[in-house]
Amino acid sequence: MRTRRGVALSVLVITFSVLAGCAGHAGRTIEARNALDAHKPQKALELYNEELKVESGSQLPKEVDEDDALLLLDRSMIQQQLQRYEDSSRDLETADKKVEMLDFTRSTSDEIGRYLFSDDTGPYKARPYEKLLINTMNMLNYLARGNLNGAKIEARRFSVMQKYLKQSEDKAGAALLGPGSYLAGFVFEQAGDANEAIRYYDEALAVTPYASLVAPVQRLAERSGYRSPRLQSILDQKAPLPEVEGTGEVLIVINYGRVPALKATRVPIGLALTYASMYMAPEQNVAARRMAGQGLVSWVNYPEIERTGRNYPAPYAELDARALSFDMVVNVEALVQTAYEQAKGPIMASAIVRMITRGAVGAAAGAGTGQGSGSSALGMLVALGTQAALTATDTPDTRSWATLPARIAIARVRLPAGKHRVRVGALGVNRIQDIEVPAGGFSVVNLTELSQF
Repeated sequence: MRTRRGVALSVLVITFSVLAGCAGHAGRTIEARNALDAHKPQKALELYNEELKVESGSQLPKEVDEDDALLLLDRSMIQQQLQRYEDSSRDLETADKKVEMLDFTRSTSDEIGRYLFSDDTGPYKARPYEKLLINTMNMLNYLARGNLNGAKIEARRFSVMQKYLKQSEDKAGAALLGPGSYLAGFVFEQAGDANEAIRYYDEALAVTPYASLVAPVQRLAERSGYRSPRLQSILDQKAPLPEVEGTGEVLIVINYGRVPALKATRVPIGLALTYASMYMAPEQNVAARRMAGQGLVSWVNYPEIERTGRNYPAPYAELDARALSFDMVVNVEALVQTAYEQAKGPIMASAIVRMITRGAVGAAAGAGTGQGSGSSALGMLVALGTQAALTATDTPDTRSWATLPARIAIARVRLPAGKHRVRVGALGVNRIQDIEVPAGGFSVVNLTELSQF
């Protein structure tokens, strides 16, 4: 006959085996990200379709939950890379309705799951810069299709996020206002709304001194009364360049590289407390240090951002065999790193709170084994086993929009209406595209290459 201790040990081993090995979001998407690094976006798309349980990139899940919404964000950029702009827009717009930035939707059970088992239970809470880039990338999708009405809707949504970020201390989000405001200004300029266009351009110039905006600002100022000290300094430089009849605008946007993803990491409890103490209640600090002193916990599981530090080679663009210079290259990767560092303390605090809860559960399990010969040893076994099982299921929240480009480069030129040939390249990928530029109109060329190599 098996002893109580043997039965308890068997149960704990089975529990540990069943619950261990949960890889979280990062584990679910690593194969697709590897495909992107191998310059196989179609394979990456197929892998995301499998995760979403759909047959093609043109399909959505029957019911989109929070995890599906994040998968759709990832898939949207792969669709953009494959020039499936309509499908990319649909993915972004569907996800945008599901992904919350400020987390008002967690239920009590979600909170219990977050602290007892894992931070990746409950609705995904998007970083502010991610919500901002949903609208930025979708403006680009609509512009690439020549759809100004759709682009204007995304520009309005972008403004909502813009107002929020102006009131927050989110440095990464504020820095990413530049490319979004640039695109929004371009949208309204092409739509003939000088007031809206020049306001957006002014906001873009507040972040980055885009040289390519000098001539558009000078032309728009003749039809708009909006002024700012920043715009006035541009207007004082020289007389506005006349808009030559029979010309149009070409805007080139190259998204390349890929931002670092999150990964599950273990760190010593002492190091974790140095980051998290100021974000924890005094009683939580005491409990964590007591457990560490008793040797009950040595490590804390938490989500760490990948350290890349890649020096991506510059992209290039040619128009009718003439090389173009990029106005500005936005380092999205660095801004993502900054956003993570801002949140690292609270992230670590959450991981430690889960650790405290696991310790309490383990102690309660051990105390409930009863009295009698051997009960003390059995109680310790159950307590340690329960904590081990809970640790095995503690998959830190590695959810993030991991297919965002590491860099965004913008070039712009005005040229005679008619047919032109554009050649663009990034990370070893080249594309030749023939475009038709209408008089008084525009053409937008996009290259998205999401490899990290």
